[in-house]
Amino acid sequence: LDPERYPVWKQLLLEGVVHAQTAVRVAAIVARLHAASAGNPDVARRFQTDAIFHAIRLEPYLLATAIRHPDLERSLRGLSERTAQTRLALVHGDVSPKNILLGPKGPVFLDAECAWYGDPAFDAAFCLNHFLLKCIARPQSSAGFLACYAAFSDAYLDGVTWEPRAEIESRIASLLPGLLLARIDGKSPVEYITDERDKRMVRETARPLIARPPVKLAEVSASWRKILALPQSSS
Repeated sequence: LDPERYPVWKQLLLEGVVHAQTAVRVAAIVARLHAASAGNPDVARRFQTDAIFHAIRLEPYLLATAIRHPDLERSLRGLSERTAQTRLALVHGDVSPKNILLGPKGPVFLDAECAWYGDPAFDAAFCLNHFLLKCIARPQSSAGFLACYAAFSDAYLDGVTWEPRAEIESRIASLLPGLLLARIDGKSPVEYITDERDKRMVRETARPLIARPPVKLAEVSASWRKILALPQSSS
């Protein structure tokens, strides 16, 4: 694909090209993937990739982080176990802006090497995490990133048909702080957060939310706004 016509979303975000409507389109596609595959025994059989997902996602993110934060080990292991045991829909496994091209007809998703039939909450939390972290990489665009967070959250939850909206929102909201901390202290830290003060900021936000899990996605963004000293959303 021509990179001029299909730019990588991550690069655009880091350059300050931030549009909430793009987050809406991405969220809608993710929700459609989950809705189309939910409760499908054939898809479940084809994507019994538990070992791969554990090795590429659960162990390097949640379990490795648990070792670095022994006081949160029980909570982080609980998030890992809950995710591993939830089997509802086909999960892409790497819904990250680096794996999404913005084409003339809409977003194009790449790199589903750890696709797995499991908990759709993982995909949503994984993507939302990037909007939060990029507030640190490009603070002048924080308002735009948080608008993307809110837009993605609403659009994704609007597409949930396979289970009660409140149930999946609770799983996303409680998993998200674990992934947030994992991108600092797990085996796959984000490359654009290197300053120790910034890392401490992430830890100071994520740790209390892991200890006392939120049930609403707005709770996570409110904590993030507070640590960034941004005005609270009126929504």
